[in-house]
Amino acid sequence: MTERRFTPAEADALLPELRERLPRIREARRRLIASARVVRERVITDPGGVAADPGHFEAAEALRAELERLAALGVVLRDPETGLVDFPGEVDGREVWLCWREGEERVAHFHELDAGFAGRRPL
Repeated sequence: MTERRFTPAEADALLPELRERLPRIREARRRLIASARVVRERVITDPGGVAADPGHFEAAEALRAELERLAALGVVLRDPETGLVDFPGEVDGREVWLCWREGEERVAHFHELDAGFAGRRPL
């Protein structure tokens, strides 16, 4: 786990930014996946003339920039499609993951370091 630990209030303070970034991450990821399919199809139909879809590099750069921003914040994106995010935190003196999923009003759950979403418990 990282050095920084979030309180629930500190994690909540980042939610507006996450709500803004998560749709951009999903869109860039979808464009990247779609462009990879185009390249794969081109390899099959014309192995000697493969060229990347022009949007591929733009999508890759957008995704990279968004993920780097989350990493700089100290946030761990677990699932971009559902907007599942973990924040390093502490509960009762133990290191835990504070857990939030897009659509939830605030960070109100946590799970142990070795547990995933299924191990979520209310704060």
